[in-house]
Amino acid sequence: MKYNFDKVVNRYNSSSAKWDATEELFGEKDLLPLWVADMDFRVPDEVVKVIQSQAEHGVFGYTTKKDSYYTAVIDWMRNRHNWTVKKEWICHTPGVVSALSLAVQAFSEPNDKIVVQPPIYYPFMKVIENHNRKIVYNPLIFKDDRYEMDFEDLISKIDSSVKMILICNPHNPGGRVWTKSELEQLGKICTEHNILVVSDEIHADLLFKPAKHTPLAAISKEFANNSLICTAPSKTFNLAGLQTSNIIIPNDTLREKFIIETGKYAIGNSNSFGALATEAAYNYGGQWLDQVLDYVEENLHFITSYFENNLPVLKVLPLEATYLAWIDCRKLGLSPEELERLFLSKAKVALNQGYVFGPGGEGFVRMNLACSRSIVERAVKQIEEAVNAVVANKSR
Repeated sequence: MKYNFDKVVNRYNSSSAKWDATEELFGEKDLLPLWVADMDFRVPDEVVKVIQSQAEHGVFGYTTKKDSYYTAVIDWMRNRHNWTVKKEWICHTPGVVSALSLAVQAFSEPNDKIVVQPPIYYPFMKVIENHNRKIVYNPLIFKDDRYEMDFEDLISKIDSSVKMILICNPHNPGGRVWTKSELEQLGKICTEHNILVVSDEIHADLLFKPAKHTPLAAISKEFANNSLICTAPSKTFNLAGLQTSNIIIPNDTLREKFIIETGKYAIGNSNSFGALATEAAYNYGGQWLDQVLDYVEENLHFITSYFENNLPVLKVLPLEATYLAWIDCRKLGLSPEELERLFLSKAKVALNQGYVFGPGGEGFVRMNLACSRSIVERAVKQIEEAVNAVVANKSR
């Protein structure tokens, strides 16, 4: 069937963090929310139907996952990413961020060092600091509007207290899909120095052709034994509110330690709606996802062309994956605080400011494109008006 993503779904008063909490979080009224990474699109019809059926059943006791759940996850990984996953490898957490936090606690000690590659999804830094570990920044190289890993810098910062690296594959923000060659270099460095790799692969399904996602653990048995792969249907199918993630851990010893850690907080079980929705999405949502990606890519092309023609002082970076545009605003010459006020107070658009993603993010903003075209058009026009006013004032 053909889905209509032009239709605007009113999400106000639906307990949506994106729409109902924006004023509280950003301190401004009447903002257009294009910040947090969830979609404004209705989920696949099969997901709605299975949730409705479960609701009509009327009994919501403790839940276990059926074999069909694991089959759906395994089939998806094989068909979409050419990765053979075993049932026993799959562990549950409510979300990928909670998995990162559990991994930090399970596989490191207070004051150990953990590497991140900024600019990177800001909860990475929080889960390290919140558990009294030390952040080691291995900044990405920004060259020709494209991010690359800096392996020489990484090697120079490794010592005996570095226990782990948290990576984003595909990368958020910036939208890079790491190549097999890049991952091989990273994996080799980490195995040689006994550094565990925790790979956030939550955006792995959101690829634009010809990009191809390579799960780190699929490259070799050696890498599989030295990694945790964090996956979820939440970004792919807009199911974040159902709190179901699949953390795939091939190494028996690592998996046992991780399960023990989840058991300490009694968070190892899914809720019935999340498990059923995940199974339905993986079994029946492929066509829906393909259409979403086409629509988001059209939104990306629209804003890229719009800024090139009407507002060249802002530049949308090429995007290989995710529905999150990464926009270079550095030519405006504004401080992070000034840039934030411009978008909030003048443009009235709530975006993620680049500085929150760590070193190298300053002067950028992240914009969610998983919404109807009419909302995207409204946003860029408001941004254009606000930026032109700033440029005009500077030229006086």
